[in-house]
Amino acid sequence: MIKINDTLISNDILEVKFACNLKHCFGECCVSGDAGAPLEEEEISILEVNIDEIKPYLTEKGKELIEKYGVFDYDADGEFVTPLIDNKECAFTYFENNIAFCAIEKACLEGKTDFLKPISCHLYPIRITKHKTCTALNFHDWDICKSALKNGKNKGIPLYQFLKEALIRKFGREWYEQLLTSVEK
Repeated sequence: MIKINDTLISNDILEVKFACNLKHCFGECCVSGDAGAPLEEEEISILEVNIDEIKPYLTEKGKELIEKYGVFDYDADGEFVTPLIDNKECAFTYFENNIAFCAIEKACLEGKTDFLKPISCHLYPIRITKHKTCTALNFHDWDICKSALKNGKNKGIPLYQFLKEALIRKFGREWYEQLLTSVEK
């Protein structure tokens, strides 16, 4: 385990090889699970401000759900999450060639917003747990990512490198440089 400032990074994040392979997993992380994607409180207002730019990319069911209930829900622990359609896929999911993609990200990539997507989605399969004195980063090992593990192993890409952009977005470039320095020791 590595400690940088108030973050604890599990060894899995340093050692596991990982590279998403949508042709094999079909974006299943956007469709399966017991709750929507975790949202930080400030992301809710960002989604609310940008929902009109995101709506054109949503499915009809996604639009209906968000219009009726809003851009967020609560999980079993009372934490903010994205709403789910029929307790299945994220309301912000759309499909192309049977692959699940993020409508929030599509709106951003097409220049409609400057919000890429919730940080929990960008960081996946890293999950963040906030404690009183630190923030823990752990690898979420889930069967749906078997193809990503195989692809990462074949390409020799460690998880922390695959998620470089997301880690810098969340913790900053200096933090990421400290991570690299710690890994190289």
